[in-house]
Amino acid sequence: MQRPLLVSVFIVASCGLAYELIAGALASYLLGDSVTQFSTVIGAYLFAMGIGSWLSKHVAAASVSGLLVRFIQIELMVGLLGGLSAGLLFLLFTLHAGPFRFALYGLVLLIGILVGLEIPLIMRILKSEVEFKDLVAKVLTFDYIGALAVSLLFPLLLAPHLGLVRSALLFGLLNALVAAWALWLFRERIGRLAALRAQCGVVIGLLVLGFGFAGQFVSLAEANLYNEDIVHAESSAYQRIVVTRYRDETRLYLNHNLQFSSRDEYRYHEALVHPGLAALPGARRVLVLGGGDGMAVREILKYPQVDSIVLVDLDPRMTELFAQSPLLKELNGNALAAPKLKIVNADALQWLEASTDTFDYVVADFPDPSNHALGKLYSTAFYRLLKHHVAETGMVAIQATSPMYARQSYWTVVATLEAAGWRTAPYHALVPSFGEWGYILAGKREYRMPQVIPVATRFVTPDALPALFHFPADMARVDSEPNRLDNQNLVRIFEREWGRVQAH
Repeated sequence: MQRPLLVSVFIVASCGLAYELIAGALASYLLGDSVTQFSTVIGAYLFAMGIGSWLSKHVAAASVSGLLVRFIQIELMVGLLGGLSAGLLFLLFTLHAGPFRFALYGLVLLIGILVGLEIPLIMRILKSEVEFKDLVAKVLTFDYIGALAVSLLFPLLLAPHLGLVRSALLFGLLNALVAAWALWLFRERIGRLAALRAQCGVVIGLLVLGFGFAGQFVSLAEANLYNEDIVHAESSAYQRIVVTRYRDETRLYLNHNLQFSSRDEYRYHEALVHPGLAALPGARRVLVLGGGDGMAVREILKYPQVDSIVLVDLDPRMTELFAQSPLLKELNGNALAAPKLKIVNADALQWLEASTDTFDYVVADFPDPSNHALGKLYSTAFYRLLKHHVAETGMVAIQATSPMYARQSYWTVVATLEAAGWRTAPYHALVPSFGEWGYILAGKREYRMPQVIPVATRFVTPDALPALFHFPADMARVDSEPNRLDNQNLVRIFEREWGRVQAH
């Protein structure tokens, strides 16, 4: 009995941690601010496990066979609930985001309580066969090894290749198989075999069916979320990428957040590139950080004096998709195949730390600072590092969220650049898909507005430029503390401001 149950400890420990990681990752994808989501999910889960451990003393059984029956039933409940958790939460979010948090923490608490029951029950089953000190050592050793195994497999293999819904179903199936295995191993000591076999068969069947149809389920749920035809959807190692099409409009969503609409993306990208690059007629070397869709590169390629462009984007699937898809290549003008362009798939901060290159113009086209992984790219540490890679006469153009809807967030980025020693020129532009959107030009010298835009544009013209740099009263500067790497106050401010917008 000892060896099979210790193997079971390894498996149930792996599954228990997996449900915790899946819940935290799903909350981060859908709600943002990964530190807050993981911290609260892990805290609630551990608290629930403590409740489960305490409740285990009330699991009455007259014999070891009775404890085995309870263990099998708990494994089936954990497997069914944990396996279906990611799919249920995702479906709920697509139907109505309001009760999502309540459902998330309700499931976390319920699964945590059931997981908390597992190890104490196994120890009670084994106590008659193993001396107490050996029992504790062996059970906890297998418990911790199982946790290590899944903590490595989840981010490297499972989440990027199976996705969260299928990963949850896989671990639920493992829990159910442990139950079936225990039932088979101890069949001579367990009563009610027919009922338990039926329960195992039903749970395993449901989970196998769910795993087989998980792809169709996610597609249907996403179709309900986007209300548009989905022409491409995949989970990369870093994010959920969805491309939709409605009539003549193409949209890109990352982690369910709109990144651009083909109807007005030219406004966004012209405003990002041309006010700065048109003021640098001697610019030869350009760096683009983020912007794996190639739209900013398309605008930069309009300048014949630019000799080389380096594009640094974290996600290779983004750059591959926008370099290969006929629909998306048409949008970016096949910019990612340009001979002048070099594509590097790397973390921008780490790449800058390792690089010794300097550039005349830098475009920072990162997603909004909705979590700490992105917030570091809007920190004083990042902007000080960036200064070492910009020529004395060069400039940086930064997308910096909306000064209308996230006013303090926008001016926090300005304050952060200034704290890092940059001279700033804040500006904004109307992009109908997003509303008023904010940008910042930063340089080692004062910005001088160009008198001409020497390339073809649809939105940014010399006559339009002065208005971009004027802020009306409702977007005017507010006092803000710089965003530093050790506290990342920008992430909290951004979540608060956009949370208010989404609530309305």
